[in-house]
Amino acid sequence: MLLILYSYLHQTPLKVHAVTVQRGPIRSLISTNGKVEPVQNFEAHAPIATTVKRLLVKEGDHVHKGQLLLELDDEDIRSQAARAQAQIKTAQANLSASKNSGTQEEVLTLKTQLIKARTARDVAQRSLDAFRRLQQEGAASPGEVQQAQETLQSAQADLNLLEQKQKERYSQPELASTEARALEAQAEYESAEDALSKSAVRASFDGIVYSLPVKLGAFVQAGDLLLQEADLSHVLVRAFVDEPDVGRLQIGEKVEVTWDAVPGRTWTGTVNTVPATVKLRGNRNVGETTCLIDNQDLRLLPNINVGVTIVVAEHNNVLTLQRDTLHIDDNKPYVFRIVDNHLKRQTIEFSLQNLTRVEITSGLSEGDAVALPAEEVKPLFDGAAVKVVP
Repeated sequence: MLLILYSYLHQTPLKVHAVTVQRGPIRSLISTNGKVEPVQNFEAHAPIATTVKRLLVKEGDHVHKGQLLLELDDEDIRSQAARAQAQIKTAQANLSASKNSGTQEEVLTLKTQLIKARTARDVAQRSLDAFRRLQQEGAASPGEVQQAQETLQSAQADLNLLEQKQKERYSQPELASTEARALEAQAEYESAEDALSKSAVRASFDGIVYSLPVKLGAFVQAGDLLLQEADLSHVLVRAFVDEPDVGRLQIGEKVEVTWDAVPGRTWTGTVNTVPATVKLRGNRNVGETTCLIDNQDLRLLPNINVGVTIVVAEHNNVLTLQRDTLHIDDNKPYVFRIVDNHLKRQTIEFSLQNLTRVEITSGLSEGDAVALPAEEVKPLFDGAAVKVVP
């Protein structure tokens, strides 16, 4: 039986398809998906809960830096700023009074009280001195001297209290509390001023309003998104590259982007960052690489999903061959050339490859015919007679 099969294979020509070695370009590619992001982006959010008072643009409008886009009702914000400003003045007055031991009226009153207290103390001192002299002369009793001493002590105590009040009318905790109220009032005022400045939304740069989720008269909560503006002449595409291909990425590699919504259109750019880590995205382990894409016609929009092709390598005017002609034996590649209607096993070397073709660096010449099996059940072998079929 084996002899019959051997005879059949050697006597009946094998039907094969023929492909030729061609000269031309070849590219090694990474094909994946990605998402478009703005390179320069501006978002406006509501500073407080209020309503949209004026809406001066619509989605897709081209705007210029400084242009007024939207205004919020700022009546409450202005009232808040006025209240905060009044609180600042009150707090500053209290702080000044604290540091100066009271208001101007209180300071003047205290000075008058001090003059009176010093006078009373001096009078009591002179009275005590007089009673002591009289006691030595036998003209004053010890009780009178004692009473004069008590009067002096009382006057000195009153004076000491007023002097202490002049120096430290307010305790350190009271001063700290007054300073804290002043700072709090200043912070409230600055917050109100900031909210007031954000109630009129202006364009931060020349660009396009690409998102406008609010309508005229709509009520918005603090933090709600009002609009988004971007310069779309260049966009960032975040591409998700499968883990086995991450090592092939290099900054500067050419990138081609397609979008199903615009068939036949290709945008070009370059890789500008390579992944620093690999993470799970769905059921894929991917590295995120970013690509700068020229978008002068402004057709690519933020947040859309696109197809991404990264050109890892590209050679021009080289010998290439259809990839499925290759065979591997002991890690040595070879093909079957067609010479005089017979197969000749030819060892080759190749470098660049993609899904369909390989670059031949030795073993073949331009125009050489190479066999592909026409029928899977009949293997090719060296020396076999062949018949080329379409």
